Amino acid sequence: MADITVRPMAAADADRVLAIYQAGLDTGDASFEVAAPSWAAFDAARLAGHRFVADDPGGTVLGWVAVSPTSTRAVYAGVVEHSVYVHPAAQGRGVARLLLDTLVASTEAAGIWTIQSGIFPENTASLALHQRAGFRVIGVRERVGRHHDRWRDVVLLERRSPVLD
Repeated sequence: MADITVRPMAAADADRVLAIYQAGLDTGDASFEVAAPSWAAFDAARLAGHRFVADDPGGTVLGWVAVSPTSTRAVYAGVVEHSVYVHPAAQGRGVARLLLDTLVASTEAAGIWTIQSGIFPENTASLALHQRAGFRVIGVRERVGRHHDRWRDVVLLERRSPVLD
C-alpha cells in the first residue's frame, strides 16, 4: 500500500469515480442502484469535506469513499452513511481499508460520531472489510427492497467513534 495515496476527491475525478461506481453496481451486489448518477447528482448528495480517492503512482484513481447525511434534522448532524468502491483490478490491495481509515479520521475530526452503511449479505468481502475496520452489525433489514426482480436483505453496520462518546 505504500504506493497508494489518498487525497480529497475533485471534480476532475468525476469520470473515473463514476466508472468505478458503475463497475461496482454491475456486480449486482453493491447497491440497489443500477446506474451511476450524473456527476452533478453525485456531487450534490455527498458531503464535500468527506470524499476521498485513492491513486496509484501514475495518478490513476483506484477507488473512492464518500459520505451522505442520513437526515436533515439537527439531532442527526453527527451521523452519516458512507459508500466505498474500488476498481475491480485494484481489489485485494488494501485500497478500501486505506480509504475507510482516511474517512474515519476525517469524520472524527469533524465531530461526526457515527458512520453507517447497508450492505447486501452476499457481499461477504465488504462485510468482512467493514468489521475489520471497526464497524459492527446492528441488524438485518429483511426483504427491504426489490433488486433485479428479487427481494434483497440489507445488513446494517455502524462505526461509533470512541473518541467522541
